Amino acid sequence: MKTNIGACVAAASIALRVCAHAATPFYENNFEKADLNKVPDDFLVLDGQFAVKEEGGNRFLELPGAPLDTFGALFGPTATDGHAVSARVFGTGKGRRYPTFAVGLNGQGTSAYKLQVSPAKKSVELFKGDAVRASVPYEWQSGTWTRLWLQVRRVKDGEWKVEGKVWTEGAKESSTWTVSCDEKEEPVVGKASIWGSPYSTTPIRFDDLVVTVAREKP
Repeated sequence: MKTNIGACVAAASIALRVCAHAATPFYENNFEKADLNKVPDDFLVLDGQFAVKEEGGNRFLELPGAPLDTFGALFGPTATDGHAVSARVFGTGKGRRYPTFAVGLNGQGTSAYKLQVSPAKKSVELFKGDAVRASVPYEWQSGTWTRLWLQVRRVKDGEWKVEGKVWTEGAKESSTWTVSCDEKEEPVVGKASIWGSPYSTTPIRFDDLVVTVAREKP
């Protein structure tokens, strides 16, 4: 059996390019080149006084500790499924008051998904719109950076998985999803998002935002 060496090399080259493209994020922002005291031009702030701040040589997007409400911003490309959003978030508790924060996909509204850390409930929650689709216990650590990963992927025709992972920066990343749910309705087109509720009256910081390809395994 003859082997076409040229065809094999070409196929391998194409495969490598596809893999390299898949590994390249669709969007990323670490705010190191962003102007201070402003919001980057590629963000759509839904509400809230977000602004780029700096501490210890690190720049991040900060939501101030007042007023007390829920605020969000959209960024990155629009998509239905096959995308993931990740970020690291810093917050602090004050007495018995705690912030809540989240990353989201598929825009805003009743069909949007959010992976939310809710320290007052000692839980991580997966939302679709305002409805909690799944919830698991979680012990949040005040004054630390927390990493979040949320993705929506098609598993077969008419079925999707919404999966999320949360872990404290510096700790070992779990080999399983923190929370997940099945979805029968086709996801809507929308951008990735970040959300914060500064109930502890202290700022919430967002950094290292990435929109990339969803993965089959955690």
